[in-house]
Amino acid sequence: MTIRIAMWSGPRNISTAMMRSFGGRSDCAVSDEPFYGAFLKTTGQRQPMADEVIASMDCDWQSVADDMRGPVPDGKPLWYQKHMPHHMVSDVTIADFPEHRHAFLIRNPVRVVASYAAKRVEVTAEDLGYARQLEYVDQAAQLSGQPPIILDSADILRDPEAHLRALCAALEISWDAGMLAWQAGGRSTDGIWASHWYGRVLETTGFGGTESAVPALGETEQAIADQCRDAYARLSELRIRL
Repeated sequence: MTIRIAMWSGPRNISTAMMRSFGGRSDCAVSDEPFYGAFLKTTGQRQPMADEVIASMDCDWQSVADDMRGPVPDGKPLWYQKHMPHHMVSDVTIADFPEHRHAFLIRNPVRVVASYAAKRVEVTAEDLGYARQLEYVDQAAQLSGQPPIILDSADILRDPEAHLRALCAALEISWDAGMLAWQAGGRSTDGIWASHWYGRVLETTGFGGTESAVPALGETEQAIADQCRDAYARLSELRIRL
């Protein structure tokens, strides 16, 4: 039986570390933001390395969606797909993946804005994807008939094993201790954008530990975080709690 896992995360979360975690399983293939090229081509956003990303990827929405529903790379029984809700700006939506097992990764928007702003000159609330993530949580629950599977990055960093075990249980897959540690460096499955975005992750061999104090933001950045606060609070209420 093939199990496809769609993990929907905003940017500047621990989404790449989670991809490393699932990539540490011998039974799991991983895919890194397969709709990113289509998003950039459709929106024309001039994000870092935009031209290189578009040139390196399939940018046809339906073709990418077909691939995500198609054969699993290397014939693995599990396929972990790292997705960003705010990338989904075409007719392709979460509803096009009814057979996937959907999960959601969230993070305090103050931390996201602080991290994201350090990598880009400008950032908007739409770039962070909280509103779309909330919509997808509701749709995922309707698709599965089950409560949504939501994890907060702060909880994972505080106790990785306990929360990853809980995630595996919710996804109805076996636990694998290989999810707790990985080799440093890049992967052939990383997007071409890894050289810009993944600097710290490329140096890691596991989850980084409890987060530091919440950073202070400037007035403009705080206003952006505030726009995401209510959606994050609603998502947080539904997260896995141990």
